[in-house]
Amino acid sequence: MSHREIEAFRAVVTSGSTARAAELLGISQPAVSQAVLRLERDCGVPLFDRVRGRMVPTHAAHVLMMAIDRYFVGYESVEHVIRSLGSFAEGRLTIAALPAIGNCFIPRVIAAFMQKHSSTQVSLQVVGSRDVHQHVMSGAVDFGIMAPEMPSTGLEHSSFSSCDGVIAMRARHPLARKKIVKMEDLGTDNFISFNSEDVTRQSFEEQLRRHGVGLKTVVETPYAISACELARCGAGIALVHPIAAVDFLAKGLVIRRLSFSVPFEDVLIFRSGIALNATARQLLATMRTQLAQDKATIEAALDA
Repeated sequence: MSHREIEAFRAVVTSGSTARAAELLGISQPAVSQAVLRLERDCGVPLFDRVRGRMVPTHAAHVLMMAIDRYFVGYESVEHVIRSLGSFAEGRLTIAALPAIGNCFIPRVIAAFMQKHSSTQVSLQVVGSRDVHQHVMSGAVDFGIMAPEMPSTGLEHSSFSSCDGVIAMRARHPLARKKIVKMEDLGTDNFISFNSEDVTRQSFEEQLRRHGVGLKTVVETPYAISACELARCGAGIALVHPIAAVDFLAKGLVIRRLSFSVPFEDVLIFRSGIALNATARQLLATMRTQLAQDKATIEAALDA
């Protein structure tokens, strides 16, 4: 099994055809087909079903793809080190963050940071907590922000932020007249929920079930910013990470406290035994300054 065969297989899985895979790799379509055939011979099982010109991965292909993805994470970590060495004089940072923090909060942090560190190159990877954990473990990023559901064993870790979830809604929603939203209020309107596997949703709904409250979930989304926008547009009410809501307050989103606690925790992680460099520490300082400002904005919105 050669590196070229692995690359060809991965390209076919991600693109869906040998023609598109050939374009991605810059080689001929017959070369891709032959590489895939050699890999299938080595594996001893078919990796694709050929259906009307499409390459449909078999179950064996998906199993192999998971192992190959782990291989490429390690390969990409080597590339990261090489790039970092090449740009060491100017400074380079690569960070990974879960979407609730990475989609809006971190970009504002980076913008503020670049005003004083314009020569620094920053790469931001917005991914789920599992991928944040994997990127940090492999050395592909300098540090990450993830939810505490992932284990931090073997990593340096500390709490970055801890906030109680808030209820988000459109400006003229009846609940906007309240200072605090109670459990019984939550079952009276359409609800925008995180996906069913989200641990915060599970904890939230378990508290409601113990008090006989059910939600009328009309929309599910994995992203806090989507939940905020859906709530702002009137699709329903949503439990959201307050930091994710900050950028929507000026657009008319209203947030209110809950009468019970649904915590959102964000954990800072980096590799054990490898101290963060000065540039990374400066970016973290900017993050903490921005966090304090955002918490003040959140408190003002909750008291409005």
